[in-house]
Amino acid sequence: MTVDLITRVRNGDGEAFRELTDPYRRELRVHCYRILGSMQDAEDALQETLVSAWQGLDGFQERSSVRTWLYRIATNRCLKVVRSAGRRPRTDGPVPGFDPPAPTRLGKVEWLEPYPDLLLEEQVDPAPGPGERYEAKETISLAFVTAVQMLPPRQRAVLILRDVLEFPTREVAHIMDTTEQSVAGALKRARTTLRQRPSPSAVPEPPPANSAGERELITRFTQAFEIGDVDGLVALLTDDVWLTMPPLPLEYQGRDQAARFHTAVTFRRGRTYRLVATRANGQPAFGMYVPDPQSGICHANGLMVLTLAGSRIRAMTRFEKSVLQSFRLPLTVPLEAGRSAGRDRSRVTSRKSRAVLLPVASAAQAICTGSSSATSSPVRHWAGYSPDSVSESRSVVP
Repeated sequence: MTVDLITRVRNGDGEAFRELTDPYRRELRVHCYRILGSMQDAEDALQETLVSAWQGLDGFQERSSVRTWLYRIATNRCLKVVRSAGRRPRTDGPVPGFDPPAPTRLGKVEWLEPYPDLLLEEQVDPAPGPGERYEAKETISLAFVTAVQMLPPRQRAVLILRDVLEFPTREVAHIMDTTEQSVAGALKRARTTLRQRPSPSAVPEPPPANSAGERELITRFTQAFEIGDVDGLVALLTDDVWLTMPPLPLEYQGRDQAARFHTAVTFRRGRTYRLVATRANGQPAFGMYVPDPQSGICHANGLMVLTLAGSRIRAMTRFEKSVLQSFRLPLTVPLEAGRSAGRDRSRVTSRKSRAVLLPVASAAQAICTGSSSATSSPVRHWAGYSPDSVSESRSVVP
């Protein structure tokens, strides 16, 4: 069947090319995202990969599988993007009245963007093979993606190909156009770097997606955040909570710092919000909207992604409103309908489950089902990650 498709593609059959590559598009996009840390860059890299594959199929000698061949093209395309001197984080422009307190430190992964669960399978096989492991929850989390961004490009790619996707060393060497010895050395250095971080053993596991524990925590978070209840919000945070906001490099650690930031910035001048629930990187997330009583409209403000630990919130990562389009969220919702605007919006059916975007006012029923399945991947411990793991951030507070 594959041989027949390849013959048809070589004869210029575009439909055959789609049939040949469609089974791998989802996992290739996730692969590009892990390497690049940016949803937009990953989408661009995927499209360039497919164009290169279409144009270069005559050079495919069928000594490897189509999947390995596509990963070779995608990986090398991503490495070119990473090394590009012109790569810069995207911003929505200056924020009027934004006068933040001094941060704990300045982060370095300013290009980080969230990945919509809408583009992932909602369930993962408890014992996935290489073809399914690409979307395992812990290896798509913001924690893991942020951490691998700190690795040199080739180490980053080797770690993902070997420890996440479990390609054999021989195939990784083929993909990277290098020797098996070089792959083994790069993998060893990457693993050593990732181990040089605080142990996550004392960090409670997050509650399973859509569990009663998650629903209760999300409901309490929503109630506090929408009315600007700083005390109520801070009560939900761990003592070592992190607040980050790429592309801004500002990072704040601890409940006191969180309280100061939310008072001075998030809820300044009595600001309130309407939240719309979704999921990003296998984690609870929310479209943030600021009500404008005069116009009767709530305007998009950004996207918040939560990292949970037990019954508390261990990290809050806020992204700019430019990412909302990837989550099929609007830039405005009616003021009075702000809590129900998401009810009929995005209903996405996948092969294994359904994700429904609903307002956070009904968060106890709204959080989309995700995966809590375990996997034998060597990087599974990243579920307990916090930004402490990124040791190369620049401290700015004595």
